[in-house]
Amino acid sequence: MVEWQARGCAGSPLYVALLLRVAEDVRAGGPCADAIAGYENAPGPDAIALRLVGGVHALVLSGRAPGLAAYYPSAGGEYHPGVADACWSAFRDLVAAELPWVRDWMTRPPQTNEVGRSSLLLAGLLHATSAGAVPIRLFELGSSAGLNLRPDRFHYSADGGFAWGPADSPVRLTDTWTGGAPEWLAKAAAARPELAVVERRGCDPSPIDPASAAGELALRAYIWPDQPERQERLRGALRLAAELPATVQRLGAAEFLAGVELRPGTLTVVWHSVMRQYVPAAEWAQVSVELDRLAAASTPEAGFAHIAFEPERTAEGKFAFRLSVTGGPDGERKLLAEGRGHGIPAEAL
Repeated sequence: MVEWQARGCAGSPLYVALLLRVAEDVRAGGPCADAIAGYENAPGPDAIALRLVGGVHALVLSGRAPGLAAYYPSAGGEYHPGVADACWSAFRDLVAAELPWVRDWMTRPPQTNEVGRSSLLLAGLLHATSAGAVPIRLFELGSSAGLNLRPDRFHYSADGGFAWGPADSPVRLTDTWTGGAPEWLAKAAAARPELAVVERRGCDPSPIDPASAAGELALRAYIWPDQPERQERLRGALRLAAELPATVQRLGAAEFLAGVELRPGTLTVVWHSVMRQYVPAAEWAQVSVELDRLAAASTPEAGFAHIAFEPERTAEGKFAFRLSVTGGPDGERKLLAEGRGHGIPAEAL
């Protein structure tokens, strides 16, 4: 379980090294075994290993772990292979010393609220509005802190001159597409340099308040410590969240969707990113019923689109993070792109 997560952290040399050591410590019955006790058989989607390192990162960010902070770039430290042994020793000692904190953190599902995923979600939104610009009502499932309910206020760019969004935005998503933005997106962006989002609502079983100190700490803790570009995007998104309101209700996805109705003169968009794995199968079946209800009610005057960026199995039997859009002029589901788990960069399909 832990070694599997280490492979999933390939973009973070720090976490790859730590999690491989954590796996050894668990097998040896060390402090990390005590930390994850009771979660040994949890399914992969529960991301138990990320809960552990997230809790430790929160200790570092809160100033309670100066010894480990020396190796965490997010706290001003430096990590490279030459300090791997010292970093692991400080990590293991901290888990042992702060076991109650870490055990409490283990009860929290990871909530990265990754802003980079808005690059793909925004692309899906521009595709869904191909029939023309209309006021958009945006509803997000699994919103966490709701940071991705403000995609029209981010700035996006890619090779080849692609750019969209306010030039002065504090959130700048760069190098968003491998080899430049696809032609369909470039045309859509040129045709719709702005989008009118008139409603921003989301749901989450455990929403995070981005304006609170605890909420900000939780969001920062789940950003990998040696990925400064993600930390910078989060800081910008928190600034926007303080300026532009969005509502995130403490509800499950199915109950939330049951209260959504289409409205004439608008396009109602339901979207989500890398959250489906956390929803029980029975609840997702009800989510599908609600999505079908909204799709069936769609008319040219009251449109509906469903945009998803989720991992799914490919024809080759592997998993890939894929962007799909259902709705728009023909109502069909279209696979548009693949991206990394954090969204950037993406590649058109």
